[in-house]
Amino acid sequence: MKITLTPGQQAWLAVHVARGEFPTIQEAVRRLVDERIVERAAEDGDDLAWAKPYVDEALAEVARGDVMTLEEHEARNDARVAAMK
Repeated sequence: MKITLTPGQQAWLAVHVARGEFPTIQEAVRRLVDERIVERAAEDGDDLAWAKPYVDEALAEVARGDVMTLEEHEARNDARVAAMK
C-alpha cells in the first residue's frame, strides 16, 4: 500500500523523528496508525464502565459531606485567576 502524506504531515513526522521519538518516518506512521486503531476500538466498544469508580468515589464524597458550594467554587477560581495576574 502506498500512502501520500501532506507536506505538513511530513514536516511534523520529520520533527518527531529528529527528536528521537521514532526511528523513521515509516515507523512513526505505523505506530500512530496502531495507536489510533486501538483508540477507535475502545471508543466503539466503550460502555462507560471505566467511569463507575469515579462516580462511586464522587457519591461517597457527597455522602461524607466532602463538597463545596457553587459560591465556594467560584471564589476559589476567582482567587486563582487573581493570583495569575
